[in-house]
Amino acid sequence: MTLTSLQQALAQFAVEREWEEFHTPKNLAMALAGESGELLEIFQWLTPEQSAQVMQDGERAAEVREEMADVLAYLLRLADVLDVDLEVALTEKIEVNRRKYPVHLARGRADKYTQLGG
Repeated sequence: MTLTSLQQALAQFAVEREWEEFHTPKNLAMALAGESGELLEIFQWLTPEQSAQVMQDGERAAEVREEMADVLAYLLRLADVLDVDLEVALTEKIEVNRRKYPVHLARGRADKYTQLGG
């Protein structure tokens, strides 16, 4: 499936339930934040090593997949309602980040910096 076909499936799901009136940008953004929080909760008290192994536990892996799907679903609905082409938006953002974090300054660094202060 493509992002567009997923958006269409989610839109149809909302139409069938007459939920369009509730799928306002505000409500969708809040739901997206809530679902992101639920994903974060899975990792909250794990060590870095435990978090890297989270998909090895079948039950926890299922929880991670479900929360990630919820996050994606709300992001896709929000993009659909706001008429944002996520493929274009992400392509543009990658280019912005390419300029902001050139390889010669960013390689191997996790800290934030600016080119001027870096």
